[in-house]
Amino acid sequence: MSAPTTIPDPNTLETSGPTTTVGEFATVATPNGPFTVVADADHRVLASGWTDDPAYLIALVHRDLRPESLQPSTGLGPITDAVSAYYDGDLAAPSRIAVVQRSGGAFLGPAWDALREVEAGHPVTYTRFAELAGQPAAVRAAAAACARNAAALFVPCHRVKRSDGTLGGFRYGLPTKQWLLDFEAGARPQADGT
Repeated sequence: MSAPTTIPDPNTLETSGPTTTVGEFATVATPNGPFTVVADADHRVLASGWTDDPAYLIALVHRDLRPESLQPSTGLGPITDAVSAYYDGDLAAPSRIAVVQRSGGAFLGPAWDALREVEAGHPVTYTRFAELAGQPAAVRAAAAACARNAAALFVPCHRVKRSDGTLGGFRYGLPTKQWLLDFEAGARPQADGT
């Protein structure tokens, strides 16, 4: 079972402005290049991806969750440990880390939660992903949920493919997406150098 992904709709919260004032970030070396994680003060992932630029990731975070400032860290404990564990073969490690994302729509939260249930080595189509998210006709919205996901790897949008078996899109490039899918399928891919 994966850790929670989303928080309640902002209209039901009694806070105003950012819910996190200070965030931390750390970068882990991976076969796919540097992987940076931005976390809030409660050690929940706000954003992550194959980049060494935390500013790029912060721009992906919903404005109500975006930290006012970021501090570098040499590691984020269990969060960065989960990234290393994933690359060491514990493919479920990222799913045990809490993630917080927010959107203005009713579909994205359940969709991101559904993505965390897609098992490594068993990619699904956008159509199947829409079904898992509880709205079988929302195939375009399912694709949008992947595109708007700020927490790559922890919310594994790379595990969704087109109905014809092609990769579709991926914020961090199709070579990285293919590498991850091959790795999760048990192949031993070469580093892609990104």
